[in-house]
Amino acid sequence: MKQTTALVAALCAASIAGPALAQSEMDMPDATATLSNTDGETVGEVQLFETAEGILARVTAENIEEGWHGFHLHEIGDCSADDFSSAGDHYAPDGNSHGLLSDGPAHAGDLPNIYADADGNIEADVTSTALTINGDMAPIMDEDGSAFIIHEGPDSYGEEAGAGSRVACGVVEVAS
Repeated sequence: MKQTTALVAALCAASIAGPALAQSEMDMPDATATLSNTDGETVGEVQLFETAEGILARVTAENIEEGWHGFHLHEIGDCSADDFSSAGDHYAPDGNSHGLLSDGPAHAGDLPNIYADADGNIEADVTSTALTINGDMAPIMDEDGSAFIIHEGPDSYGEEAGAGSRVACGVVEVAS
């Protein structure tokens, strides 16, 4: 009887823990970027998940001015310059024009604006079918890496970005 009770208890525990373990594996990002502001303070993180159709970027940040902000992937994995200019331009491996609403395909690094609430917090899930982490199509982890940038204002989605200065930057690194 004690063995039966122990077996039932073990099976119950496994049925509860199994989905929890599967969920935690799903929540493990394929790559991350720690976002820092121009003072070098950590203000957030981008977690990247490879999907069948591209990537999902889960963005969390704090201490960002309230409002809409341009959010882009830039071509170089380098946030060392005070103004983050070391990250280069928007990631455009195919040479496409800027702007999600411009004629023709947009840069691979053009992503939707994200919103900081009245407390300066950002929580956003951003998807892109134009990017991959290590794949053949617009790989984020190319020779010189890539960096996510949050801009001071919203992107116009037109040929000229108009999102203003760079207020946060994070170099993409493969998750360990």
